Amino acid sequence: MQIAHIERQQIRELHGSLIDIVSLMNRPQRDEQMVKEAGIALDRALFPLLVGIERLGPIGIVELADRVGRDYTTVSRQVAKLESLGLAERRQSAADRRVNEAVVTSKGKAMTDKIDAARERVAMAAFASWDPREIDELVRLMRKFADTMGDEPDGTTES
Repeated sequence: MQIAHIERQQIRELHGSLIDIVSLMNRPQRDEQMVKEAGIALDRALFPLLVGIERLGPIGIVELADRVGRDYTTVSRQVAKLESLGLAERRQSAADRRVNEAVVTSKGKAMTDKIDAARERVAMAAFASWDPREIDELVRLMRKFADTMGDEPDGTTES
């Protein structure tokens, strides 16, 4: 096992930064802002589910609920609402017939394309003063960190 070259204070600062980022990303007002920026009509509670289904789908309803930190029954009802709007559909998993999966429809994909364009406009403004090398490094390191944290179920790593 390799000992990481990171100090306790750095871990604390990193954790604090992650809490700040997650807190900002989870604010309902942020979803409302993105919906408005995208020029779409979508209940803010459905917003992260539609995006998650489009990015991760086909995805099991239980996994989707886990990823968004909501109860399975709540997510199941919300996915039913997305179905009624024609934005997603449920089907049995080809790999495991006991699993219900959600997939985005073409109408849902058109909506997430508008969301992506809005997200891009917001990000371009946020990163306007950043040096391109800083952005490249941030993207590289965030992907590396996410992949590393995803390697172990409890978030610990071994080398």
